[in-house]
Amino acid sequence: MMSYTLAGGCFWCLDAVYRTLRGVSDVVSGYAGGELANPSYEAVCSGLTGHAEVVRVDFDETVIPASVILDVFFTLHDPRQLNRQGNDVGTQYRSAMFYTGDDERAVFAESIDRANEIWGGGVVTTLEPLTQFYDAEEYHQNFFARNPGQGYCLAVAVPKVVKVRKSFSEYVVG
Repeated sequence: MMSYTLAGGCFWCLDAVYRTLRGVSDVVSGYAGGELANPSYEAVCSGLTGHAEVVRVDFDETVIPASVILDVFFTLHDPRQLNRQGNDVGTQYRSAMFYTGDDERAVFAESIDRANEIWGGGVVTTLEPLTQFYDAEEYHQNFFARNPGQGYCLAVAVPKVVKVRKSFSEYVVG
């Protein structure tokens, strides 16, 4: 089993997309990359803690390759937007990959190179060491599935889920 910690805007969207893929055993929304211990959602949203909204994606590489997990990441958000995704603005919405060692950092760097080719350059995704991961509050976990009619989910998450389902249909559950 492998785990990647990724930030690409609001964690609700990343969570919604990764939960649709075969081989993904768990997705946990959380916070990484900041200075404050055990931050709350409200503190992270202030932009003052340095944390990003992230997901930890646990997956079985014999079912879904690590490269696909990362290519999905670069499909579901625009990695050329600095400290934002659409109307979500601030460093807490930055595009970042949090690595746990040199090998993982190298894999992430290769995926950024692929993303630059796909997006025509300009990718601003950062590589940051994962020093601490804090689980987000329970109401953020599996948010899309528990709140499918919520306005943000309909306007922002659904198009991302549809895009990934189309581009990576061979890995979509059911």
